[in-house]
Amino acid sequence: MAQHKSALKRIRSNETKRLRNKYYLKTTRTFIKRLRKSTDKKEALELYKKVCSLLDKLAKRNIIHKNNAANKKAKLHKVMAAVQ
Repeated sequence: MAQHKSALKRIRSNETKRLRNKYYLKTTRTFIKRLRKSTDKKEALELYKKVCSLLDKLAKRNIIHKNNAANKKAKLHKVMAAVQ
């Protein structure tokens, strides 16, 4: 177990950041699932814009790699374009 005050604080702050990152990632996954299930073109377009924004934020915060975000956006664009 950590002995120094700074190490204890680091443990607390790391846990807070871990939970926050987990929340953002889970929220993004939920929106991705909703986009994949959508059947309305207008709804799919709105969801795609929202998901792209969320993925860019995750990449900016180093929660996911920027190439991972780009790959997900490209695949979701195909899904969105296929919606009638």
